[in-house]
Amino acid sequence: MFNSVNNPFNRAVSSSTSSDGKERRQKEEPKKELKKYLEEEEQDEVRIGGLPILTEDEIIYLTNSYINKLKEENADREKVVEKLDKYLKNFDVKKFMKNNPNITSSDFYMIMYNETESLLK
Repeated sequence: MFNSVNNPFNRAVSSSTSSDGKERRQKEEPKKELKKYLEEEEQDEVRIGGLPILTEDEIIYLTNSYINKLKEENADREKVVEKLDKYLKNFDVKKFMKNNPNITSSDFYMIMYNETESLLK
C-alpha cells in the first residue's frame, strides 16, 4: 500500500489501531520459531506411502503365504506346484533382502509377482 513516494525513508509504518508492540511480537515469534526449525540440520527421510520396512522374519512369512496361495490356485497343475515347491525350498531370504533393500509390503508383492510369474507358465 505504501511505496517509495508515500514512504520515502522506508520506515515501518504503524497503523493507528495497533498502538502497542504486542501484535508485532506475535507476528515475529512464529517467524523466529520457523527460522529455528529451518536452521536445524536434520537428515531428511522420505518414505513413500509411509509403510514400514519388512524384517527378515516378515519376508519369510510373506513368502511362505504367497507361495502357498499360488499352490492352492494351481493345485490341478502338478508341474507348477513342483516349481513353486522348488522355489520355496531354494528361497534365500538374505540374498532376497540384499537384492531388494528397504522393502515394504507393497514392494514385496510386486517383486514376488515378477519372480514367480515365469513359474506359473
